[in-house]
Amino acid sequence: MYKIVLVLAMALAVVPAQWEKPRDEAPANPELQRQEVINLEREAARAIQVGNTAFFNRVYSDDFTGVLSGGQAVDKSRLIATVRAPEVKYESFNASDIKVRIYRDTAVASCLWSVRAISNGRTISSQMRVMHVYVYSAGGYRVVASQTTLLPASAEQPL
Repeated sequence: MYKIVLVLAMALAVVPAQWEKPRDEAPANPELQRQEVINLEREAARAIQVGNTAFFNRVYSDDFTGVLSGGQAVDKSRLIATVRAPEVKYESFNASDIKVRIYRDTAVASCLWSVRAISNGRTISSQMRVMHVYVYSAGGYRVVASQTTLLPASAEQPL
């Protein structure tokens, strides 16, 4: 009986370790990580400009949550629908002032989006501050959260 209890205890000690998923490790070089996220930020701006929803399917996590510049909460499917919307045609969409901080397998990026678009026949220009939270997974960095803030017309002007 004692041997059975001992074998059972040893089996239970080993089984949970087998159930755990191996953790995806972020690349060891922080500068390469930073460059990857900077490239993704630029690629996101370009994807919005040309309506490339494949980018968002590839890079944004399925459980993504975000807030648009007008305060609307969005998930991945609603964000893709917004990018796909035909009402707005972007003449330019640029990401600049990109700053990235790396925390183990998480990256936080902030940048300035400068936009020129035609909406309902009117030309509009705006700037937004954007923050994206990325988590490293087997396929690279994935956006899990974002916050976009529309800036007043004079907010980026030097004093």
